[in-house]
Amino acid sequence: MSLKSREGGDFLISAIIPARAGSKRINSKNTVLLGRHPLIAYSIIACKLAKNIDRVIVSTESRYIANIALKYGAEVPFYRPDSLACDDSSDLGFLDHFFSKINVDKVALIRPTSPLRNPSVLDSTISNYAEHYRSDFTGFRSMCESNHSPYKMFQIKNKQCIGFFDDYRGEKFYTNLPNQTFPKSYTPNGYIDVVLKDTILKQNSVFGNKIFGQETEEIVDIDNHFDLDLAGYQIDTKYDILSVFLDKLE
Repeated sequence: MSLKSREGGDFLISAIIPARAGSKRINSKNTVLLGRHPLIAYSIIACKLAKNIDRVIVSTESRYIANIALKYGAEVPFYRPDSLACDDSSDLGFLDHFFSKINVDKVALIRPTSPLRNPSVLDSTISNYAEHYRSDFTGFRSMCESNHSPYKMFQIKNKQCIGFFDDYRGEKFYTNLPNQTFPKSYTPNGYIDVVLKDTILKQNSVFGNKIFGQETEEIVDIDNHFDLDLAGYQIDTKYDILSVFLDKLE
């Protein structure tokens, strides 16, 4: 594993925080106030406090977001093209752009919509990934156990509920089975992901076909106003250890 060691941290990796100006459900979501600070500030300070993250780089097309990022200690060494900051822009686009500008072979992807991270969890997750790294891994994703098995979910077609599978071990009416019947399932939670340059360039994919997965604690992922309110209730509670550090920057 080519992550470098440094004093105080086991391994060292750069982080990218993607933050475009537009948002469908929450206006200017990445800079909306959460408690006393813009949403993006929480991800920046979590990375700054993590011992295994050496650079915090924000990818944005917006000078307004760039100025906020710089205020809270991130780098903005380049601007993302507008064509890579649309509603339908893919992660692949801005990550490929990042690797064309920054000479690293991997990067920690830290989405600003999961703001209330614990820096020590970032450190332990990075260390665990480095310790168990295999050359055939094409990416890394953090996830938490899902409360809902995919075998209990439906799609609706012509007003009819239809399961996603033909059967479960021969049982066609599997959606009626107890939840504990099914294997545990996990949902990516955005706590921290690791993207490899080789996977972007050679597979034209963000994470590829062999992903290292690690379970982490749950974290609020802000997609709508309900999520934002939920995160707001956690400010200055045991779920929020970042505000005290952010307040010192004011």
